[in-house]
Amino acid sequence: MAGTISDIKKLEYDIHKYSSYSSSYLPENIREDNPANQTSRWSSNTNTPPQFLILKLERPAIVTRIKFGKYEKTHVCNLRKLKILGGLEEDRMMLLFEGGLRNDSVPETFNLKHRTNSGELLPIKYIQIVPLLSWGPSFNFCIWYVELLGIEDSIFILSNLRKYNMLREIEIVRLFLKHCRQQGYVRAFNALQEETGVRLEDDKMTELHEILVNRGDFKKTEEMLIDFIATGLMDDYLARQEYKPQWSLQLTPENEPRPGRRGGHQLIIDPQTSTIYLYGGWDGNEDLSDLWSYDVRTNRWTLIHERSEQLDGPTPRACHKMVYDTSSSQIFMLGRYLDSMSRTEENINSDFYLYNTVTRTWFQICNDTSQVGGPQLVFDHQMCIDVDKQTIYVFGGRILEPKVSLSLRNEEETTGQYRYSGLFSYHISTNTWTHILVDCGHPSASSPHVESIRSRVTHSMLFHHKHRKLYIFGGQRGKEYMTDFLIYDVDTNELSNMTPEKNNADAKNVPQSGFTQRATIDCEKDEIYVLTSLSKEKERRDLNLNSFWLFSLGKKEWSCVYKSEHSNGENCYQKNQSTCHEPCPRYAHQIVYDSTNQVHFLFGGNPGTNSNVRLDDFWVLRLEKPNRDNILRYCKYLLRKQEYEEITKSDPLAAILYLQTKLYDIIDHSDPVQLKEFHKLASLLFKSDSCTAAGSDGMEPTSLLSHSLSGGGGGGVVCSNASVGSANAGGVGGGGGGSKHKQPPSSNDDEDDRKGEANQAKVMRVESPKASTTEEADTSSISSMSSSDCSSSQTNASQSQTKAEQDVTAAPSSMVLVKSTTDSNDVVAPRMGSAAPDTIGLIATPSTSRGTGASRNRAADQQFELKIRRCLLFNKLVDLLPEPLCQPKKNISDFVLL
Repeated sequence: MAGTISDIKKLEYDIHKYSSYSSSYLPENIREDNPANQTSRWSSNTNTPPQFLILKLERPAIVTRIKFGKYEKTHVCNLRKLKILGGLEEDRMMLLFEGGLRNDSVPETFNLKHRTNSGELLPIKYIQIVPLLSWGPSFNFCIWYVELLGIEDSIFILSNLRKYNMLREIEIVRLFLKHCRQQGYVRAFNALQEETGVRLEDDKMTELHEILVNRGDFKKTEEMLIDFIATGLMDDYLARQEYKPQWSLQLTPENEPRPGRRGGHQLIIDPQTSTIYLYGGWDGNEDLSDLWSYDVRTNRWTLIHERSEQLDGPTPRACHKMVYDTSSSQIFMLGRYLDSMSRTEENINSDFYLYNTVTRTWFQICNDTSQVGGPQLVFDHQMCIDVDKQTIYVFGGRILEPKVSLSLRNEEETTGQYRYSGLFSYHISTNTWTHILVDCGHPSASSPHVESIRSRVTHSMLFHHKHRKLYIFGGQRGKEYMTDFLIYDVDTNELSNMTPEKNNADAKNVPQSGFTQRATIDCEKDEIYVLTSLSKEKERRDLNLNSFWLFSLGKKEWSCVYKSEHSNGENCYQKNQSTCHEPCPRYAHQIVYDSTNQVHFLFGGNPGTNSNVRLDDFWVLRLEKPNRDNILRYCKYLLRKQEYEEITKSDPLAAILYLQTKLYDIIDHSDPVQLKEFHKLASLLFKSDSCTAAGSDGMEPTSLLSHSLSGGGGGGVVCSNASVGSANAGGVGGGGGGSKHKQPPSSNDDEDDRKGEANQAKVMRVESPKASTTEEADTSSISSMSSSDCSSSQTNASQSQTKAEQDVTAAPSSMVLVKSTTDSNDVVAPRMGSAAPDTIGLIATPSTSRGTGASRNRAADQQFELKIRRCLLFNKLVDLLPEPLCQPKKNISDFVLL
């Protein structure tokens, strides 16, 4: 019976190759699992890359997992960052895993990529382990033990090898088909497709190529793209785009009430009514006990009451926490901070309150939760609510002790030996507390029957109601800044540590630890958002900046949405805050997420400039991605730009009308990047046929994707750009303006323009669909040169027909490349003269007469460039569509080295 994917076992291997080894730390040592023996390891003799081990299996196998053993203690040479590659041949391997090991004594097992992109199992024979970084950055790399797990059943592997080789054969044929079509070998393309039965791409893509590249029917192409977008074919591309953050100060009418300055307050939101509730905080002089509501829809604050203690509510407080129960419209509140002089036996109790937003009444659930199985009085803790199971979770925070002596308090502050609270749950309907996990410093933590957790303060904790899990990350314990990412499954009571797919130990790839994080979650998108700002710690004030991070629970990856080194100016905490375009760095602020409208709200905090200064600014953060309308406008722009460039070469008057209507309508004239691109297109009317087309510097108005385009707007926009002259949107080239335009800018000006556009693109955070490197590769495979080279060659040809003739005659008669006159559907006509002879495909043809060679070459060059530009446009559009529908991303030229 052949094996199955469930028949996993340990695989035997030999050490095939290695980069180096140190002393007696031989590569063979990794085959023995001996954690008590410090010499039972491989150690490189340097930490200079590349260092590696290549393991060779006895026979090809499906390797599904890899296990790393460790020394019995932490070690500076443990691998903090590594990658693993595999393949059937040692010189052709693909990435199977990238990550790192924790610096502890616990063995770790990682899943390896063992399927192709199409889902077939991937047999390999060689495994290469590449260390990248050790926990001691200046130390050599060590691997203590490696175990490979997978399937090596001969019949099963043979069957999958056949499938794998068949897939490789299909991909090879597809690469040939792509090459033939791009180079214009139509008969070869048709013959290969008929012989093999392999399709280059989905029929939709073939039709798009035929209509756009071969026929040049831009109207029909636009109709096809409208249909593609409407049916969601570009939604995956849109989802992959980065967010663009937009901060705005939420101003309310001056004569209406609004909360005053404060820090250490709490914000929560009722997502069903889009109502935000704010309670308490410290205003710089005293704790507050006022309760406010804010209606997102009407942009109005309402003071519910100024002193809750007069309505049987909680006393003034800061550093408390609240959660909102959507099923009962109730707010639950727990914890507060008391300075050491105020801590007495009478007021050190952990009172627990609820507020009913419907009846507008307070109720004290318990005077002291520590007396009924709950936490002691804490501050800087975190609370989450599981509405479905009517359970509140409370984790972490420092436990406040009764008034202590000055010497003991100084000792605590010096050593950081504070007491921390563990993980508790409160069941609302039964009014019962459960101590789920004790802090690791709790007296009972040493018992083998008690589960513990490393507690902390200034951390984040979020509940995912679909995953049924708590996500805990960051924080501070004593003097230690914590970077772990814990997951607690509330149904199975299992605590685990999330291992990101990409190693996140590098501080550049994760939010700063030790900063006052504010985190939110979108359970529908499986995304966690983290705002880091000003640090409380004086020694870390040099790192102060606003940064906003996203953690994808699906990809297990952090990404930074933006960073801004906003300085703390007077505008940030004076009444003229509207002059700021984003909030200044701060701590003791609060942020909530309106999942219905998908916006964040931030209020108040401490700017850290003065012990008594607090903020009352109210900000909205919108995270925007391109939508279907944006990408439709972008596609229309690409098509109309290409059609316009083609019209200018044959009918300048028609081009003027096209520019005034079709292109003018698609440009947002309030956007400087798009306007500059429009100016370049207008200037094309005043350039000779031999000049480079507008926009050939490769820049695209990326804001077409990132901005909501309303089209047009306002009257005619005067094209005052130096390269445009007196042309304007109302009559480009009219009134003799074309003969009086100014000289084009210098090359230095062009370079400054390109830099400015590139910087603008970075601010917009939406790149063009085609990366420049990929585009260059595609251009190379199409014509063995870039479109700018084509323009350059045309310029040279127009300057001297004799030079063009010399280019043809210079080539051997058996290697002159001409356009086939029989293939009407040729995409590209390869030819000598303007392309590098060592990179272009050659066709042996008899030498033709030189009498009309120059004029024929000129016409062929023009047709050649036309097809190149259409091909590049087709490739840009293909990059917006799902990969399974499209031609291969790579080209045959990627695998050919001469």
